[in-house]
Amino acid sequence: MENKNRVRFAPSPTGSMHIGNVRNALYDFLFAKKNNGEFLLRIEDTDQDRYAPGSIEQIYEVLKWLGLDWHGEPIIQSTRLELYKKNAEELVKNGHAYYCFCSKERLEEVRKDQEAKKLPSCYDRHCRNLSEEEIANNLESRTPFVIRLKVPESGIIEFEDVIKGKVSFDLKTIDDQVLLKSDGFPTYHLASVTDDNEMKISHVIRSEEWLPSTPKHLLLYKFFGWEPPRFVHLPMILGSDKSKLSKRHGATSVAEFKEQGYLPEALINFIAFLGWNPGDEREIFSLDELVDAFSLDKVHKAPAVFNMEKLDWLNGHYIRQKSLDELARLCLPYLEKAKLIKPTGEDYNLIDNNETVNLDYIKSAIALEQERMKKLSEVADLTKFFFQNELDYPAELLIWKKSNLEEAAVNLKALNEFLSGLTEANFTKEILETKVKQFIQTEQKGIGDFLWPLRVALTGEKASPGPFEVAHVLGQEKTLKRINDAINKIKKNA
Repeated sequence: MENKNRVRFAPSPTGSMHIGNVRNALYDFLFAKKNNGEFLLRIEDTDQDRYAPGSIEQIYEVLKWLGLDWHGEPIIQSTRLELYKKNAEELVKNGHAYYCFCSKERLEEVRKDQEAKKLPSCYDRHCRNLSEEEIANNLESRTPFVIRLKVPESGIIEFEDVIKGKVSFDLKTIDDQVLLKSDGFPTYHLASVTDDNEMKISHVIRSEEWLPSTPKHLLLYKFFGWEPPRFVHLPMILGSDKSKLSKRHGATSVAEFKEQGYLPEALINFIAFLGWNPGDEREIFSLDELVDAFSLDKVHKAPAVFNMEKLDWLNGHYIRQKSLDELARLCLPYLEKAKLIKPTGEDYNLIDNNETVNLDYIKSAIALEQERMKKLSEVADLTKFFFQNELDYPAELLIWKKSNLEEAAVNLKALNEFLSGLTEANFTKEILETKVKQFIQTEQKGIGDFLWPLRVALTGEKASPGPFEVAHVLGQEKTLKRINDAINKIKKNA
């Protein structure tokens, strides 16, 4: 029995895969999986002027990274030029298209004249009614030509969009679209319709910016005598200022999001909600859960708003779900890129002083920041003090509230003496917390008088994990060294 639910993702290899592209691919994938259908991939590379080397490989890479596996071999349009040429000539033969021999210069003059008269820019149909003799002479003399669609001069074309409902267009507003260019390559319209028919596509799911193309496509289906698919035009994606999403709103390409440390499961979860909602309060969905919940009737008509804070929240959630082993594997490249560590066999060297540390030390540092991390790329800033020999911070940061540097030095010296008397086995978070707080009670001072300068001495930061957790990871020797460094920093500022 023939599969009735076939959808295709049809990107053009003209640059990076953007959020809008991925949403189309995701909705195609979800629809196909939910309806026991097939998710197909087609590369629309007929616009050779805009082709960007490496783009096809990046499309494959992004889809695989996101877990959107397609069915069968991808269709590559540039390998099918003879088919498009044959179909274009068939339309000419049947009176539904025509040869246009107008030069670029003439077309530019027509455009400028229309612009001056404040008329819509469109082809003036100069070649639409050439005699057979004129056409034959032009072809014989090898005058460059394109093939244009012969749009009826009057009438209404209507269709039922799955999301938008009934949509109608007045044929008087439709241009005689170029179908085959002078270089033998088809335009989007001819190639898309030809391939969708041959691939037996049941639903064309695409952005609403393609809505004006639909009447041209429906005419082609009619002229070829083919059954058209259902059309599904997705709402626009807007930036936070409600204008069309663009580079100025931040990263928009998937490669950029990946580089910044967003996880594929977070991006999938986030993008799914850009125009769709399950109809309840749930916000966290795996890809399989999205398949179960997805339906086209829950896609919104109104534009979707890209909310970076929501993406960060989702990404933080998925980071917290990672095992420490997996999170460390994902974070290591960012620590290396920040020039904090470099691999040396099974261990790592600190670039700051060439000290060797093992993977367990790095994992312990990452574990302390797993709760705070929103993006993997933040790991370097959040944990850098674990991988630096000398911390760079102003001495004044050691001062607790209304205290002063002199008092901070006194308290740090007392802590240093106390911690020197402990054994390495005492350097666990729990034991340190118990013993240090008992010590502070005997000193009859406030907790903050000791713990604030201790935390700053160990991290050099205003905000960081607590001093006991940090001391446990650093170990006794490094902890005592940093306290001494802080005391010396105060002396220099005295």
